[in-house]
Amino acid sequence: MLYRKFGKTNEKVSILGFGCMRLPLLPGGDSSKIDEELATKLVRYAIDEGVNYIDTAYPYHGVGMGSAGQSEPFVGRALRDGYRQKVKIATKLPSWLIHAPEDMDKYLNEQLARLQTDSIDFYLVHSLNATLWKNVKEAGVISFLDRAIRDGRIKYAGFSFHEKHEHFNEIVDAYDWSFCQIQYNYMDEVYQAGKKGLLYAAKKGLGVTIMEPLRGGKLVSNLPLAVQGVFEQAEIKRTPAEWALRWVWDHPEVSVVLSGMNCMEQVVENIKVASTAADSSLTVSEKQVIEQTKSIFQQRTKVNCTACGYCMPCPTGVNIPGCFSLYNNFYMFGREEFYGMLQPQQRASNCIECGLCETHCPQSIPIRQELKNVKAIFEPDK
Repeated sequence: MLYRKFGKTNEKVSILGFGCMRLPLLPGGDSSKIDEELATKLVRYAIDEGVNYIDTAYPYHGVGMGSAGQSEPFVGRALRDGYRQKVKIATKLPSWLIHAPEDMDKYLNEQLARLQTDSIDFYLVHSLNATLWKNVKEAGVISFLDRAIRDGRIKYAGFSFHEKHEHFNEIVDAYDWSFCQIQYNYMDEVYQAGKKGLLYAAKKGLGVTIMEPLRGGKLVSNLPLAVQGVFEQAEIKRTPAEWALRWVWDHPEVSVVLSGMNCMEQVVENIKVASTAADSSLTVSEKQVIEQTKSIFQQRTKVNCTACGYCMPCPTGVNIPGCFSLYNNFYMFGREEFYGMLQPQQRASNCIECGLCETHCPQSIPIRQELKNVKAIFEPDK
């Protein structure tokens, strides 16, 4: 396992972090029902092989952004038997639930109990955009973070970002952050914080954690034949996941890359790659492989959805990520037969345009309009 300095903290973190938003589930597909036996094996195996950064959040593996999920309690249990002492825990203050100063202490104290720990190593203000940053700042988040660091409940303060780039520098400059978390992959160099944000954060001495390096699995699963062809013709043979991860790790400004691994094969492969993926190591020809792949995806992707699930649950039951996945697949592969596998209430025609989903979407997707587009393709008569 390779390690990198985590910005101004001087901590050494494994370049591969274990993201606990997409843990394996029990049969039935309920996102709140973690297959705890398997998930514990995956997490502990990763730690035994050198992973020392575990990322979770208040709503992960829950039924919606407003409720407490099962990821944090799972992490607390998985890190028993001495594993807590081997890792750094990162979790997040649910910024959208903050309405008064006392809310921040309430959630932090609850998270400490859920994680079975006295201190959180890396504490992020979750999913900041211009509106949420204004709200938490007015609620006193800066004094809260200072106080939580002084009393030892957290060691380092950071934030995760989901907004247009112009707001990123403002947030970076507003507080003495130790680190930040941004979305970055070879399809998202100019999306949200993007490469400009990555370079700015590193220049300011922040450690940088990368989320969605595989774009919610879109860069590795059900690839267009043209993309498969590019990889097959490359001189060096790598899986799509390895190509995508190496591209991110090639940036020296990146500290740690989160991967939401949900089977042992993924854990083993990612650890193997993380043992050799030094920064600035990709050759010109290897970068050209990625550029060819990127061009193909750009031509075919209709909705910039990573299936993070922040938009769920829909009040009327629409499976928003599922609809968008099938919509993109239709344009990539010309397949529409799988739309019929959605339950009737999960289909786009059930959208009542309430807009609740759009208030939580970190990609700023115009979900209501895109669901109309899905409906026009798959349900033209409704």
